[in-house]
Amino acid sequence: MTVLVFGGSSQIGHFLLPRLLARGAAVTALSRHARTSQPGLRWLQGSLPDALPRELPHPSAIVSFGPIGPFAAWLARADFGSEPPRVIATSSMSAETKRDSAMPAERALAQQLRDGEQALATACARHGAPWTVLRPTLIYGAGLDKSLSPIARRAWRTRVFPLPAGRGLRQPVHADDIALAVLAALDCPASAGRILPIGGGERLNAGEMFARVRRTLPHANLPLPLPAWLLHAGQRFAPAKLRGPLARLDADLIADNGELERLLGVTPRAFRPEAEMWFPVKG
Repeated sequence: MTVLVFGGSSQIGHFLLPRLLARGAAVTALSRHARTSQPGLRWLQGSLPDALPRELPHPSAIVSFGPIGPFAAWLARADFGSEPPRVIATSSMSAETKRDSAMPAERALAQQLRDGEQALATACARHGAPWTVLRPTLIYGAGLDKSLSPIARRAWRTRVFPLPAGRGLRQPVHADDIALAVLAALDCPASAGRILPIGGGERLNAGEMFARVRRTLPHANLPLPLPAWLLHAGQRFAPAKLRGPLARLDADLIADNGELERLLGVTPRAFRPEAEMWFPVKG
């Protein structure tokens, strides 16, 4: 198998590339920054949709972890001849969980994700290319996320860990479990034409999720409880980018893994974080 990976340096790519190489795949990966190639893995520098190398390989499969809209735009213009590749892309459960957000920017993001998914399906239909879209919940595991890792690193530095109250359910998914789902989708014709939610193997309330992150830190730190009344009051004065997350602390942000498990045989792990997961991986 020859595989072209967009977003190979992402947190999911960190786990997928070694697994592809272990299967004997010939991999070409793209990154916005120059990286060193190795046997079986060729790195190219570029970004979607227009800043790509002039010559790209003709792969048997394409995997994308970047924004789905630009990927779909590139895919629509690509020429694969008579042998279209298998296409796997990630979107986000935000396509559903932010659909009815009180924040206009978040509703726009949800619509953008759904539009990107539809554009990808349309482009693949034109090529006759089978496709699968994975919609992850909150991703962790490689220190590259913009949700839990920044909180943990800040608490590491300051020795103070904010603990917001939250009754809403969360379902963090490890990046390696998404990589396993990608591999399974590449081997599963029945997953073609599907949008599959993927969440972690455990649902827990937001307060417990933050508490588990805190317990991973190796040094003493001061817990700073943030009660619900304070969070609700603070929504009015918080920066715009924080109002949506604060408003959703009591909302369930989960995924139904039923189709994932039935079609792909992937059962994501429970949320058992470790300290090294909050720091960016090397390489």
